[in-house]
Amino acid sequence: MPHIDVMKKIVIVSDAWGGQTNGVVTTLTRTKEFLTTRGIECQILGPDRFRSMPMPGYAEIRLAWFPYRKLARLLNESSPCAIHIATEGPLGSAARHYCLKHEIPFTTSFHTRFPDYVNARLPIPKSWIWAWLRHFHKPSQAIMTATQSLEDELASRGFNRMTRWSRGVDLEQFIPRFAPTTTRKKLIYLGRVAVEKNVEAFLDLQRQIDADFIVVGDGPAREALELQYPTAQWRGTQKGAVLAASLAEADCLVFPSRTDTFGLVMIEAMACGTPVAAYPVQGPLEVVESGVSGELDEDLCVAARRALNRDRHQVYARATEFTWDRAGEQFLQTVTRVSQQRHAPLTPVSS
Repeated sequence: MPHIDVMKKIVIVSDAWGGQTNGVVTTLTRTKEFLTTRGIECQILGPDRFRSMPMPGYAEIRLAWFPYRKLARLLNESSPCAIHIATEGPLGSAARHYCLKHEIPFTTSFHTRFPDYVNARLPIPKSWIWAWLRHFHKPSQAIMTATQSLEDELASRGFNRMTRWSRGVDLEQFIPRFAPTTTRKKLIYLGRVAVEKNVEAFLDLQRQIDADFIVVGDGPAREALELQYPTAQWRGTQKGAVLAASLAEADCLVFPSRTDTFGLVMIEAMACGTPVAAYPVQGPLEVVESGVSGELDEDLCVAARRALNRDRHQVYARATEFTWDRAGEQFLQTVTRVSQQRHAPLTPVSS
């Protein structure tokens, strides 16, 4: 990797890319767009560039199959100024090995609480997965986190060299609705329909709140939940203007997850003027201002009822505090700082 004073090319390696729809893909897409506006070429190496297989139980996610040799060739050909590893999957592990082998400083990011996700599916102790994640991120010269609460948690678990990489929202795509509707109230869930998202907590509110319940998204748990909750409106995956319209027509977004590190869908809803109801946990605590842009409560029904009364103008104002330009600047500053270590002694990494 050559020494270049001006950042010209960045390679991001991510196991989440291609046809996937999730917060990681959105964040990487927006980051690439930001870097392009700054005259920086950003290449994202995802599973679509490699032989891959569907993840067991989650066909939407494809895992690269023995990617190291091809990834090494692509990185050699790209000759990037900086390498960022976005995920801890097969591609992320191969990129980590490549950087360590060639003594190239690199950055990583912590997007997903894998200990919670895996433990919800398999009887594997969370402590084992946390130990593996510490090992994975230990040689990283900067671990990018979206929130202070996530950084604090990682620090308490033995991670170090954390730095902020926030999130944003496209205010041209997500347009606010301020006028009240005269129709029945609408509560919406947006996201993957999977066990770790706790979608049942949203759907169970039908027993307590007289409203239309809308589910936007897809995932491995959809078929079973659709049979269990047939009165909900199941709209599947939506994008662009259609997705924005669904969020704008809703009177409240219910975010039932306890495992997300941020939750982009919350600020997308807020940008439409739609308040958020959620548990007071990591992610919502730093995105939602309870009593202003939504409500946080351990009783999700209480949170939803209160959120329906929030002023949509104030909800929208809170969303404008999150910009992709700010997030992009944070990312660029970090990778630039780390890339300058290429011709300086690397931070010692113990085995």
